[in-house]
Amino acid sequence: MTADHDLDALLKRVDPDRWLSSRFVVDPERRADVVAIYAFDHELARAPKVASNPLLGEIRLTWWREVLDEVFEGRPVRHHPTAQALGQAVRRHALPREPLEAMIDARYRELDPAPMSEAEALEWARDTAGRAAELAVRLLDPAADAPAARDAGAAWILARRDPLAAARLLVDARPAASQLSAAAFPAVAHAALIGAPQGRELTRRLRVTWAVARGRI
Repeated sequence: MTADHDLDALLKRVDPDRWLSSRFVVDPERRADVVAIYAFDHELARAPKVASNPLLGEIRLTWWREVLDEVFEGRPVRHHPTAQALGQAVRRHALPREPLEAMIDARYRELDPAPMSEAEALEWARDTAGRAAELAVRLLDPAADAPAARDAGAAWILARRDPLAAARLLVDARPAASQLSAAAFPAVAHAALIGAPQGRELTRRLRVTWAVARGRI
């Protein structure tokens, strides 16, 4: 089994919503690159959760910042499946560093045990899954308006913390998402799963398929 398939299997297990939306990326190479972006987001999300204290969480996030140094400085990238795949995606599509850096920075807030305010949660969502959606658009269709995907991605992750806030954000995200090209739309298709019942796989697949067919979330 190739490294790409290993990462794809990992994403299917830990992030089934975005794995499902990535199935609608026709080109296998671009699909693998989208999976790499989502796997990177998953690794960052793990850092605050698996660390026994904030300092260890910071060390994990610093490790990923060093991966970005290797990728953008043209140095060999450390032997980690997600790091390797991320490096390939960045170099293949000339992705910018700023959104990736923002994804790391946003995770530091999770090391603080204090509850997030609504404004903080919105900013966190836009800089985590929102940035991941933006990067996915950049590599799926370089001509598309990548920031148009950010609120849709943010609404998807925000639904896990604050469903009402996510529903409000989704209303605002829909017009911009509907302007994305057919090639870019899979980057936001998983937002169609907001509010969908868990455990009903066929229903969830149909919702994403219908969203892609209409170009609307």
